[in-house]
Amino acid sequence: QGQEKLSCNPRKENGTHVVLCELGNPMKAGSWISVDMELSVSGLEDMGDAITFHLLLRSKNSPSHSNASVTVTVPVEAEAEMELRGNSLPATTVLPTSWQWVEGSRRLEDHGIKVEHVYELHNKGPSTVSGVTLSLAVPHLLGDNVLLYLLELGTEGGVNCSHHPALNPAQV
Repeated sequence: QGQEKLSCNPRKENGTHVVLCELGNPMKAGSWISVDMELSVSGLEDMGDAITFHLLLRSKNSPSHSNASVTVTVPVEAEAEMELRGNSLPATTVLPTSWQWVEGSRRLEDHGIKVEHVYELHNKGPSTVSGVTLSLAVPHLLGDNVLLYLLELGTEGGVNCSHHPALNPAQV
């Protein structure tokens, strides 16, 4: 009939997190109670696809000590929004019309003007992420001609990278 707040106390029993809630003391025989609970659980990143709660209702009334139990499985869905930011240094590059690529040269300036592309992948949350794959396609050929000479690829922050076979083919 009325709504009351429950008094609940978290504790740990045998390596399991337990929340004990007192529903009423004493209760009249034949009483019916409906309980809605909202649980906030952290650290679910490595829990898999679901988390299971075991709910147990115990009566301390004598002579009946009935225990009713139910298992509730709740799906876990992690959500994270990723954002890719990019920048080129310099922002604009103009190649001279007289410039020619020098076949077989090991001098950096014979392969073009240096342009550095920086990409940052940000997790905007709310969950953490792992096992993210970023595939970046860079056009390096225009027909049979070299469009961009891919010199090197660097990473920061413990990122693993696989290099493209066209990376620094002349070993400049």
